[in-house]
Amino acid sequence: MSREPTASPPIPYSFARANGVLLVPASDRLAVRRGAKGAAILEARRVAGRAIQVDSLSDEAFDRLLSETYATDGLSAAADAAAASNLATLARDTADLLDNDDAAPVIRLINAIVAQAVQQGASDIHLEPQAGDGANETGMSVRFRRDGVMEEVLRLPAQIAPMLVSRVKVMARLDIAEKRLPQDGRISLTLGTRALDVRVSTLPARGGERVVMRILDQSSVGLELKDLGLDPATLGALTEALGAPNGIVLVTGPTGAGKTTTLYAALKQLNDGKRNILTVEDPVEYAVPGVGQTQVDTRVGLTFAQGLRAILRQDPDVVMVGEIRDRETAEIAVQAALTGHLVLSTVHANSAAGAITRLRDFGVETFLIAATLRAVVAQRLARQVCPVCVTEEPLAAPLAQRIGLTPGMPVAKANGCPSCRHTGYARRRGLFELITTDGPVRALINEGAGEGRLEAAGLHRSLKESAREAVRAKRTTPTEVLPLFQGEPVRDLAHAGIPAGVDPTAVAPVPGTGGTT
Repeated sequence: MSREPTASPPIPYSFARANGVLLVPASDRLAVRRGAKGAAILEARRVAGRAIQVDSLSDEAFDRLLSETYATDGLSAAADAAAASNLATLARDTADLLDNDDAAPVIRLINAIVAQAVQQGASDIHLEPQAGDGANETGMSVRFRRDGVMEEVLRLPAQIAPMLVSRVKVMARLDIAEKRLPQDGRISLTLGTRALDVRVSTLPARGGERVVMRILDQSSVGLELKDLGLDPATLGALTEALGAPNGIVLVTGPTGAGKTTTLYAALKQLNDGKRNILTVEDPVEYAVPGVGQTQVDTRVGLTFAQGLRAILRQDPDVVMVGEIRDRETAEIAVQAALTGHLVLSTVHANSAAGAITRLRDFGVETFLIAATLRAVVAQRLARQVCPVCVTEEPLAAPLAQRIGLTPGMPVAKANGCPSCRHTGYARRRGLFELITTDGPVRALINEGAGEGRLEAAGLHRSLKESAREAVRAKRTTPTEVLPLFQGEPVRDLAHAGIPAGVDPTAVAPVPGTGGTT
């Protein structure tokens, strides 16, 4: 796959970091960390060979600029070096991804791949063996998942693929000789000043081993509930539920909907130093100071249920369970809420009301659900339009009919530019709905009411209405939220202004509305 050339910074990263001087590419600017020595500044000016402006930056601002400048340095060069080398020796491990000047080519390659993924905001790196009909047709595709959408960034020849996989397995402390069984591990890395935790999963496949590396940026722990995209009414209701001394608050949605991020934001709000907060997770994704975190390990019998039982003997005020996935865990969570604990957890369901019926399916008594449940949040992630290249266009009648908006109203159009890598979208934001269990909702739960009645009685704002609001505000496009409306009854054609003979359902959803955390 062809790539656009990227100019490398003229000063090695190790020199720039150690001496606090940075020549900013494509500019006449020399960034200097406060306290940098004059000799280093003179050397940077000598390397530049031209008149440059010196800008003094704080330590934090300099480190941020350093990471941004060098994050993608060397990807093409590393790939070329890897292709030209025999890659026989896997050199020393590199503590910092960017400090790789003397590393072996395969190490420089994997470092550059991870740095590129982080710089682009990718959530996952996929190393995928590609096998053809012949024995010599194997190779490897490197793909990133960015804003929920997969994109190939690199193709590697067959001789490099096993060495790259072996290097990743060494970094994750996995058995490089075991190629018949799946393995899981993790890597702790730094990229400039950013701490990264990379979860690694290997899987035997035709043509070699597949590797998926999920990037967890520890800076994401700093997100607060107000940063997630909740409207004021929903945010206020959720904050009130989290302020209860006991009960259960659930977050629901499909895989990759951002449930874990919402739970960590809730923990951040509750983590005021006055509460004993304990979690049991599979796995522990982010380290949170002041919170006791336990990881599930089924190999030794530590399941969610066993871990939850154990932490209830640790005098907790707040308990977070990564997922309620069986009857035993659900019943222990309910008992914990009844005995004065605030329990946060996730459950797989398609809507907030669906999470309540899911608890029933687990076999939890309806009166216990009514007595303990405080709120249920359902969420999805939708890509936001790129602010650089976004334009407006009138909403097409078939789309308007499908999602329940006025035909012809101005909506955002995703065009694509270098800033968004020609996708038209930049990052994602949550769409939410919330049910709070006040008196009427509790009565309906006790009656065993269906999802429709529960939504009518307690839903603050539906996912569909959140999607419509995002389209009205031109934060996203109609096609991006269209999957939420699949199966929705179609409005009257004449009312929607759709001409006769036009198929109102002939609008395909854009892939990638979902995605990872």
